[in-house]
Amino acid sequence: MSRRLRLSSLAMALAAGLSAGGALADDLKPLDLDTLDKAEVEDFLGRPWEIRNEAGDKRCRVVLKREPVIGGSEIEVDPGCAKVFPIMDEIAAWRLKEGWAIDLVDAVRQMRLRFEVPDVTYVAVQDIDGIFTIEQLPKE
Repeated sequence: MSRRLRLSSLAMALAAGLSAGGALADDLKPLDLDTLDKAEVEDFLGRPWEIRNEAGDKRCRVVLKREPVIGGSEIEVDPGCAKVFPIMDEIAAWRLKEGWAIDLVDAVRQMRLRFEVPDVTYVAVQDIDGIFTIEQLPKE
């Protein structure tokens, strides 16, 4: 195979991978909120969470709820979130995944954002609109 043909094949494979990789792979198993430790789940749900950029100067509040909706569980997104992080205008539900990962999904059930916990802090798996982390706010 010529060098030009190999480079062309590599470029096509890379382009295909990038277009297919526009959305995150949904490779983590979902966790059933009803089978988890009730105290942990109740502490996790119903309280405000804040999505932030890395500098912490852009913020958006959401509340993760238990009620099932199309695509996952109900999420309450502050109406001003879309001005700060445009992707948030598309978020319609959330899902809890293995490893306590949090997926935010759109109205057609496609995962748009994933937050994982590599240590004690949730971080976004993919940079979208500058979103870096999601953190649960302290009880008031």
